Amino acid sequence: MNRSPNDPASAGPGNSRTPLTTPDGRYIVVRGQLWRRANPELTEAERARHVAELMSARRAVRAALMGDGPLKDARDRVQAAKVALGERGPVWWADGAPDYNRRLARNTPYADWFARIEPDTGPSRSDVRAPTSR
Repeated sequence: MNRSPNDPASAGPGNSRTPLTTPDGRYIVVRGQLWRRANPELTEAERARHVAELMSARRAVRAALMGDGPLKDARDRVQAAKVALGERGPVWWADGAPDYNRRLARNTPYADWFARIEPDTGPSRSDVRAPTSR
């Protein structure tokens, strides 16, 4: 059965292959948080090249954290690859809409859509204080 990326049954813990995507296609939703998608205008070859560089840069970060190489250079490579993909830096859409990258979907204009898709979007455990006993 083929499912749309916006079909709630296609996302979540049971299926990590197809992330939930906002109706406008700008973001994926991971644990309620929006993450900007790569620029769909990139050719497959461009995307593959940037993804390969991103994976190489991430390996360089790991190596640097283990003492093999300069960490700042490796992290700069990750940033550059993410910008080239369109996941960071200037937005890739041209309609003037703001960027909601890394924000909770429930705190953005996508809140109503997300509430319909994920009905249990009330406060998370970290948002609720435990009762105190006196």
